[in-house]
Formats: sequence, structure tokens, C-alpha cells
Amino acid sequence: MSIMQEFKEFAIKGNAVDMAVGIIIGAAFGKIVTSLVNDVIMPPIGLLLGGADFKNLKVVLKAATIDKPEVTLNYGQFINTTIDFLIVAFSIFIVVKGINTLKKKSAK
Repeated sequence: MSIMQEFKEFAIKGNAVDMAVGIIIGAAFGKIVTSLVNDVIMPPIGLLLGGADFKNLKVVLKAATIDKPEVTLNYGQFINTTIDFLIVAFSIFIVVKGINTLKKKSAK
């Protein structure tokens, strides 16, 4: 069997199509979660902490010069990304838990 024939069989199978749809929906969901974190969750938290904008929190390691930009450690962006990850991970956990519950009910 040729490589092209094997690839055709793989690509046409339902699992490959399901995986592609899952990846596309996952990417879109990631954008929604990023917007949720950056635009809905972090502003009130920043307000509670004295008006801090987490996107701009950083430590300057080396100041900018005429020909080179500053070197910074952007820990505020890291906080946003960490919260983003936790929301996605929790959402996936809830979905998998729901699917497992449905599988157990249908097995009975």
C-alpha cells in the first residue's frame, strides 16, 4: 500500500475529521477565554489592587538605549496567561467529567 493511499484512508476516517474540528473549535474557545481573562476578569482584580493593569506590570532588566529597546520581564502578562490556562483546564475538566458521567449512565 502506497503512502498516499494510507494517507487518504487516514484523512477520510471519522477520527481525523473529528480531531480537526476539535482543534478548530479549541482555538476559537481559547480566544474567547483570553478575552474573558483580559477584558472581564482582570480589570476588576486590577481595580481592587489599586488600579493596576496586569498587562503592563513588568520589571525592567535593562533600560532602552537609542538603538535598542528595553529588556523587560513581563510578569503581568504571565499572570494573565496563567489565569487563561486555568480557565481552559477547568473547562476541559468539566466537559470530560460530563462525558464520563454520560458514558457510565449509558453503560447501565
